[in-house]
Amino acid sequence: MATRCVDRELLNDWHIVADQESLSHDTRFATCLLGVALSVHKCSNKIEVVRSDTGATLKSAERYGFIWTCLEKPWRDIIYIPEANEADRHLVSGGSIAVKVSGLRAVENFLDMGHFPFIHTGWLGEEPHTEVAPYKVEITAQDEVLATECKFYQPVASPTAKEGFVVDYIYKVIRPYTVALYKSNPIQKDRLDVITLFVQPVDEENCIAHPYLCYLKEGMEAATVRSFMQLIFAQDKPILENQVPKRLPLDPRAETPIRADAVSVSYRRRLRDRAVTYGAIPAQA
Repeated sequence: MATRCVDRELLNDWHIVADQESLSHDTRFATCLLGVALSVHKCSNKIEVVRSDTGATLKSAERYGFIWTCLEKPWRDIIYIPEANEADRHLVSGGSIAVKVSGLRAVENFLDMGHFPFIHTGWLGEEPHTEVAPYKVEITAQDEVLATECKFYQPVASPTAKEGFVVDYIYKVIRPYTVALYKSNPIQKDRLDVITLFVQPVDEENCIAHPYLCYLKEGMEAATVRSFMQLIFAQDKPILENQVPKRLPLDPRAETPIRADAVSVSYRRRLRDRAVTYGAIPAQA
């Protein structure tokens, strides 16, 4: 039986539980969130999310092409993505990808530039360009982990890239299971493409990744954006599923960080400070 979550920050927040494209009219879609089995039902243009254990109907919403729910009472609104309001962007889902690992591990992997040359060879990195240059990490007034001045050479940074170049990255961990990436657009040099990764914690050692892509339209079709994201994530999936342990260790002594891991160190510290333990191995007192 899956362990139930007791973390108030997670229970009282919104989470994605389905991609609208995966729902058929008048059928029930079974899923799980934080160890709780759910049924998502679309009928007469109305969405219902029901707990399978109690039969209770949960608060639900539709945003960015996804179905959202909250297991208890929402403390705050669904994350706002301003780029989703810009008419010259493709707004597409990268698909819902089941991964046999803690969702916190999936977020941390998304933050890791060091694996680009070895896992995404020929796309997001290549040898001898393996060094992660120093970058800045801070905690914002909104209690987000923000990494700026991140730079990395990428042979094919985007489907519109005609040649390799040093890509500017900004990472923002918005909530424990949500992280956004802003990266250079190869055509419009003064603007950034945006990928937000919403991770659905199925249980402590399984998750579903829901990438949401806000890419500038110039020179690219929406289907190309989606297939590029799926290609990259397919390379990450086996690496993630071979992580040992599957849950994310929060004890500072558990895994030895290096300079390139500065944003990961800040992410783990934030989880400890906010008493988020679901999907983690808590730090020892």
